[in-house]
Amino acid sequence: MHNKTIAQLAKGLQAGDYSSQELTESYLGRIKQHQALNSFITVTEHQAIAASKQADAMLAAGDAPFLTGVPIAHKDIFCTQGVKTSCGSKMLDNFIAPYNATVVEKLNDAGVVSLGKLNMDEFAMGSSNETSFYGSVQNPWASNTVPGGSSGGSAAAVAARLIPGATGTDTGGSIRQPAALCGITGLKPTYGRVSRFGMIAYASSLDQGGPMTQTAEDAALMLQAMAGFDPKDSTSVDREVPDYTTNLNDSLVGLKIGLPKEFFDEALNSEMAAAIETAIKEYKKMGAEIVEVSMPNLKLAIPAYYVIAPAECSANLSRMDGVRYGYRCENPADLNDLYIRSRGEAFGTEVKRRILVGTYALSEGYYDAYYIKAQKIRRLISDDFNKALEQVDVIMGPVSPAPAFGIGEKTDDPIEMYLADIYTIAINLAGLPAMSIPAGFIDNKPVGLQIIGNYFDEAKLLNVAHQYQQVTGWHQQTPKGFE
Repeated sequence: MHNKTIAQLAKGLQAGDYSSQELTESYLGRIKQHQALNSFITVTEHQAIAASKQADAMLAAGDAPFLTGVPIAHKDIFCTQGVKTSCGSKMLDNFIAPYNATVVEKLNDAGVVSLGKLNMDEFAMGSSNETSFYGSVQNPWASNTVPGGSSGGSAAAVAARLIPGATGTDTGGSIRQPAALCGITGLKPTYGRVSRFGMIAYASSLDQGGPMTQTAEDAALMLQAMAGFDPKDSTSVDREVPDYTTNLNDSLVGLKIGLPKEFFDEALNSEMAAAIETAIKEYKKMGAEIVEVSMPNLKLAIPAYYVIAPAECSANLSRMDGVRYGYRCENPADLNDLYIRSRGEAFGTEVKRRILVGTYALSEGYYDAYYIKAQKIRRLISDDFNKALEQVDVIMGPVSPAPAFGIGEKTDDPIEMYLADIYTIAINLAGLPAMSIPAGFIDNKPVGLQIIGNYFDEAKLLNVAHQYQQVTGWHQQTPKGFE
């Protein structure tokens, strides 16, 4: 059963082919079997079995939502009532969330069964899942390589078929990049499409939750449940949620695909470029038209992002002070000692680095020179995308410059690590929706194709991705040992 998609599992549950309890116990067994991946921080076995029994009762009554009884898991950045919510950090290792994030609540209402909380880079800061307090996650395609980050636990668990779907968050590529490196489908919705309430903030103007699944159809089903206005989130957009499955099978004849020349530069691995070009040829066969576009300010995305995101993380993480919740140092001499030692002992190296950079950028005398200038660049990047999307329906390109790299390969070079997100960061700065879909392999390591759309045009992205998955089988591949 573990090779079935969410759509297939849901249909089987509705038809009575198996029970949610059977399904849940099967996946829990796989999670135990493959603990070496380190994809889970917390497995909620007892709660999951109880929820599966409740789902079976709803299914028997005949009025259950379509996703009722389907197992998933949540990135450990979403608050889940009564369950540890750690953000992959020692700082929150003892934090039991007193409420559910809106995303968790919406998926509960849709009937899913949560199997636990997934590993991640500490406070979502990382591109490799190596900054987690709970250790690195292994990529199921090659255990000595990273799964990407920060949603690495989510990507690895879906790729290894430990769960059929998972939640993730994307601040600068943290859904798309691990989805690409692990060979699954990952969707970052438009900023404001999915509520951030109860999603512990890294960079508030960039963070966005989204689904990570095997297929575009499954991503549509999960997004359907996750999306919508939330009065608890001041950045949530009050806009009707369409049925994301309605147009999945629309023809792509006449679709205009924009290829930014800035995406195909010297930073892109030659084999990666060839794989992306092969994927584009499939779209040509389906009747799409290719248009070259230019976005000259994309080269400024990395420096702008690494001013804005650290500045916002500096402000957001100031609440982690050892006073109200989270880690507290032992026997502090005074309040100042409490602050210094609690934060110094609980935060990891990368989190400290970004807090320091952000605090500096926001400090008197540097705010205008760095933060304000970065925000101006952000507007230029957004304008570039807007102009390009006036000419085309979607934009395509690589997700990452190369396939999965080795564990430990870039940990001593933060700049090299930051460049792993060179093709994803600009989309977050602009607030646009984008997704990664499997598009081949390089030396048995997955390749991801990035599809970028206009604001609130997730349905178009899902249609474009779904049609590609009807004529290719990359999304059906399973890593050796996880069949």
